[in-house]
Amino acid sequence: MSDPLQHTALDGNADYIAALDSLCRLAQHELFVFEKNYENTGFNAEARYNTLRAFLLSNPNNRLHLLAHSTTYLIQRCPRVMMLLQQFAHSMHIYQTPAHLQQISEPFAVADLSHFVRRFHFDDPRGIFAQNDPEGARTLHARFMEMWSASHPGAAATTLGL
Repeated sequence: MSDPLQHTALDGNADYIAALDSLCRLAQHELFVFEKNYENTGFNAEARYNTLRAFLLSNPNNRLHLLAHSTTYLIQRCPRVMMLLQQFAHSMHIYQTPAHLQQISEPFAVADLSHFVRRFHFDDPRGIFAQNDPEGARTLHARFMEMWSASHPGAAATTLGL
């Protein structure tokens, strides 16, 4: 018997961050996250770092895909994310959307094609956290993959310099 479908309304940024934390803990194989720039989303928090690190360590086949309109915040203000990228370059990728996708304004994250977190707009902290909703998760995952295929690497695991 499968777990029941569960949708939880998100009413503010704290709810959204907590839902993302929960989603990261639920992920067993793949995690896909799309944000404008990852500012104010908890991606540099120690707890999130520990959760994502444990996820990536638990299986060499696990994958973490981060997609953003701008990766500057991740690169300059999220050293924990960059440490993950350096340690897990084989299973973690950060991509940036091209100019023609910059009008997309609904952030979302999908775990294992079963669970997702979605906000209605970058500027609106309201949203939904769905657990055991494979239909909704597959729809968002397909959207993510369309965006991903048009995007390009936005952060490197190594720093080049002379």
